[in-house]
Order: sequence, then structure tokens, then C-alpha cells
Amino acid sequence: MKNIPYILYIVLTAGLLMACGQKKYDVPATYTESEEQANIYPDYKDITVPENIAPLNFMIEGVEGIVATLEGKDGNSIIVSGKDRIDIDSTEWRNLLKGNAGGEIKVTVYTMLADKWNKYAPHTIHVAEAIDPYLSYRLIEPGYELYRQLGIYQRCLENFTQKVIYENNRTYEEHNNHCINCHNFQNYSTDRMLFHVRSNHGGTIMINGSEAKKIQIKNPNILAAGVYPSWHPKKNLVCFSTNQTGQTFHMYHQEKIEVVDTNSDLILYDADKNEVKNLLCTEYFETFPCWTPEGDKLYFCAAYIPPVINLPDSMRAEIITKNYEKIHYNLMSMDYDAEKDSFGTPEVVINAEAYGKSITFPRVSPDGRYVLYAEGDYGQFHIWHKSSDLWVKDLENDTCYALTEANSNDVDSYHTWSSNGRWIVFSTRRMDGNYTRPFIAYFDKQGKAHKAFCLPQQDPEHNILLMKSYNVPELSKNAVQISEQTLHNVIYNTDGDTVTYVGEPRTDAMTGATVRTENGKVKTEN
Repeated sequence: MKNIPYILYIVLTAGLLMACGQKKYDVPATYTESEEQANIYPDYKDITVPENIAPLNFMIEGVEGIVATLEGKDGNSIIVSGKDRIDIDSTEWRNLLKGNAGGEIKVTVYTMLADKWNKYAPHTIHVAEAIDPYLSYRLIEPGYELYRQLGIYQRCLENFTQKVIYENNRTYEEHNNHCINCHNFQNYSTDRMLFHVRSNHGGTIMINGSEAKKIQIKNPNILAAGVYPSWHPKKNLVCFSTNQTGQTFHMYHQEKIEVVDTNSDLILYDADKNEVKNLLCTEYFETFPCWTPEGDKLYFCAAYIPPVINLPDSMRAEIITKNYEKIHYNLMSMDYDAEKDSFGTPEVVINAEAYGKSITFPRVSPDGRYVLYAEGDYGQFHIWHKSSDLWVKDLENDTCYALTEANSNDVDSYHTWSSNGRWIVFSTRRMDGNYTRPFIAYFDKQGKAHKAFCLPQQDPEHNILLMKSYNVPELSKNAVQISEQTLHNVIYNTDGDTVTYVGEPRTDAMTGATVRTENGKVKTEN
């Protein structure tokens, strides 16, 4: 009982502090007018947003009071105030967006310092089509080689609710140390989902609704386990790249880290038959497969590195690492006949090597017209390359162009389309140069990307304080159904079903050479 007064004091003090922090103000009657717009954080000025996005709360440093008026063309308005940030009521915001769908909202900001108010020039928020309501991503600490604590999460874009899909190890137990990555959905639906587990408890987790199982794709007849996945939109087929990957650190370069493939192929997994086969096992390094929305074509990236393919692993890795800035990946494609289950000859779609660039991570728009990709100076892991920008290829008129309005001077990569093709979500380091944050950009019917904005947070300071990076953002129409406990049980308590390897040694579709695999090593016979 002696502790009650002390506890009561803490509660009352906390309440008073909160009350002070949430002091409300009216729209000032007198003020100094500025011709400049307010320096708000995050930058939500003159942007286009989905009609179902969460409130765009923001802050301004160094002020003692804020008032913001949000006025819609429908005559409705919201007045929000606070000390150094605004917290918009969700219901009022939702109604404002709904009433101004297809129009715009005018935002006027007032700030107070030393009892004097300043009024800034207004900015606008354009309200466009809805976005898929759920965004899934990894949150990972910058530990590079350490991956003991990371997870896959799902955020509802219509509010601020974040759900854990799966976290790998909250207790840092060495024997439970494992990495999780590369989640993927079929047709923007969480009904069919997968992700990888590496190291302890390793395997590929296949999810069907509220059920899950672990499979073991790794086989002596293929290079390695499946890595970057792409689920066929109509069949239970998953195309993976299979990669031998290493990490290095730059000694004098502006980049911090380099992720290097020393070998990579494409494999095809049939989920109905539980069978895997080599799709492309060549002198080329193939990676980042991506199906078209109709499933009649497979895009991927490939680089030709002939001098090293048959060298021992250690020698190959050393040579590639030393010459990595000279490696350039082209955008490739192969036709696919679903009835015959057969692929055509690989073709070059964009010869990036010819102009000294490298292409990674192709994603085809839902209407099949555009291929969205990241273009950088070299290599294939552009999430670490400051030169990386978002580009599209317009397949209708055979043109390529940068998404200038959405890009930044830092990393822009790991991108995905919304299911209606009107929105792009991607990871970028533009805020501080160190951590990736998810940004959203409108992609209009004319094929133009608009100014990108940061994923809204309840507390706008969240993106400053969070010492983790968002990567591999994926949109979905529905929420993940499976429980974290179910996934935990499958990962920890099962070895995984063995996948049957099928297929004979095949002919390299690019070179005509016969390619064999022995003990996981690639050998080429002319």
C-alpha cells in the first residue's frame, strides 16, 4: 500500500504531460503570411493518394503549436491542431477522402513560435483510385550477416494496424537461428502464399489458406534451394531462381555492402505434383523470374559470365567479386504454353549491357502493358546501390523511361504493383540513406508516375526512430489468414516434404550446349 501514492503520482504526471503534448488550438485570427509551403515531415505536399489510405499525420520540428485545415471540394473540412504534430481523426479523414474521390483536398498549415503565428502557402492532396488494403514486408536490422531477429509483417493501409505474420527468433537462441525471406502471393491473394526459411529449420513454407507445410526443394540435381519466387497466376507452378550468393563490404566505395551471385539458374516447382525441374541451367546467370498476368510469358534477368562458370566455387567467387562492377544483367523473356507446359527460346527484351547498365527485379503490370524494373550501374542486388532507379518498359510502343517523379537520389528498388495497376509500392533509402522505407506512388493511365509519399504512420516520428529496414513489399487484396503459431509449429517441428526432381540433362536454349548437373555443380558439354 505504501507504493500507491507513488504510482498515482506517476499516472497523474504522465496524464499531465500527455495533455500538454496534445494542447489544442483554434485557427489563428492574426498571423504572418508566408509565400513558402510548410516544411512538414514526412513530405506529404502536393501528392496523389488512394481514396482508402490511412491519415497522413505529420510533424514540424522547432515549433510550439500547429494548426492544419484540410478543406475538400465537397465543402467538408477538418481542423487539426497539436504541439509539434497533428493526429487526424480516422473517421473524419475517411469521410473527407470519400467525399473528394477524384478531386483534391487543400491543406493549410499554421505554426506558432514565441506566441506568434505564421501561415504557410497551402498544398494539395489529390485523391485517386483505391489501393489494395494490405501491404506485407520484412523488417530487418542492418546486421548484414546476422539475421536472428527479423520478421514478415502485414500492415493494413486503411489504418495503422500491423500484424505479425511470422517472427523468427525473439530470444536469440543460437540453435534456433534462421533467416526468413522472399514471401510471395498468387494473384494478390494470401490464399496461396510462400516464403523461405534458411539455416536452422530451413525449407520453403507453402501456405494454403489457414494451412501450411514445409517442403525441401534443394536437390543434388539443382544448384541450390529456391530463392526469388514468382507464382504462376493460373497454375500451381512457382518459378524460382536458385542462387549461390555471398556478401562483401566496400573499402572505399560510397556503397556499404555488396551482395554477389557466383552462380544462378531458374527452376520450376509444380505444387500439385510436388516436383521440381531445372528450367534454365546455363552459362548465363539467371535470376528474378516474373510471370505475366496471363501466365503466357516469363520475364527474368540474366548476365553472361563465361570465363568463370566451370571454375571451383572459391575461385569463381573471387574473380566475380573483383570484377563485379563490370557485370550487367539484361532483361530477358520466354514464352510459355500452359497447355503443353513448354517454354520457348529465351529472348533479350532490354540489352542493358550495351549501354553500361544492369536491370533487376522485373514486375509486369496487371494489364500486361508495362514491365517495371530497377536499373542501376552494375550487378543484381540494387537495394544496396545508390544508382538504382525505377524504370518501365512500355510493351505497347516499345519504349523505356525512368519514373522520374517517383525516383530519388538514393536507392529505389524492391517494387510491386497494385492489383488495379494504378499504384506502385517500393523500398527507398531517400529519407536517411541508411534504412529503407516503403513509399507509394500513383501510376496514371498515361503511364506516368507521380510524386511518391512515405507509408503513413500513427506517429510521424516512427520512421526516424525505427532502426529496421522494410524490404520486399507485396500488396494483397486480403489479410493473411494463417496464424503465427501455426507457422511456428510447421517451421520448428517438421523436416519438410522432399520434392521429387524430374527431367533429363537439357540443352541450353541460348548456346545449344548440353548442360548437366552433378552434385549441384554445373557442367557444360559442347
